[in-house]
Amino acid sequence: MSDERAFMEANRAHWDEAASIHPTTEFYDVPGFKQDRRPFDPLVLEQIGDVSGQSVLHLQCHFGMDTIRFAWLGATATGVDFSPVAIETAQELATEVGADVRFIESNIYDVPQVLDEQFDLVFKSYGTICWLPDIRAWAQVVARYVKPGGRFIIIDGHPAAWPLDDENASGLAIRYPYFRTAEPLSYEIDGTYADESAHLTNRRTYEWNHPLGEIITALIDAGLTIEHIGEYDYCAWKYLPMMEKVDADFWKLPPEYPSLPFMFSLRATKQ
Repeated sequence: MSDERAFMEANRAHWDEAASIHPTTEFYDVPGFKQDRRPFDPLVLEQIGDVSGQSVLHLQCHFGMDTIRFAWLGATATGVDFSPVAIETAQELATEVGADVRFIESNIYDVPQVLDEQFDLVFKSYGTICWLPDIRAWAQVVARYVKPGGRFIIIDGHPAAWPLDDENASGLAIRYPYFRTAEPLSYEIDGTYADESAHLTNRRTYEWNHPLGEIITALIDAGLTIEHIGEYDYCAWKYLPMMEKVDADFWKLPPEYPSLPFMFSLRATKQ
């Protein structure tokens, strides 16, 4: 097993634990999701538009809430994740809410070995790209699944925010490199973004930063055409300790701080 695969296996063990914790957290509010058919947040809805009647491949789908949301919008949805716990939980959730959704357990780089289709929309959002060691191989997988005339959409943390010290509550400070280093950044932290009080056995994780230019170029080289890039001064999770929740979905820096990008969106098509 290569070092990168070993790192991803360590991450998978972490996400197996997270997938057993997250469905019970207030962050995800699964009871409200089931009761109200709670929709995507406004940014996702703006980016995806009308997906009724379309086929959607949701990569790194975690335990399936957003994949189910696509089904509720009238799409034929397939979710993929490398955590067997997440996939099992997703299947149970889909059954419980009566959503006709397909879930596949696979490392993202291995999806071509288990899925031979193309889709109107390939989608990824929120906290996914940092778990991927090889961005060029990722872009090839993405492009493989976009049918001619189809779209790829990603909404995720902005690479420019990556260097910020996410433990410094007194002010903005640089802690991490912007450009990818030879080795992944390694962390050992108890708890998760959805439940900081959770106690984990698999606390060690590995992450890779990918500059925005690297992401864009990889997708272009894979045969996709970039049509839109958006940058946003808010985040779908509390990226820094001093951020304040401004509505039901997003956090921002208080007014006394400068405006910085915390998320980006990208839409690409295949001719």
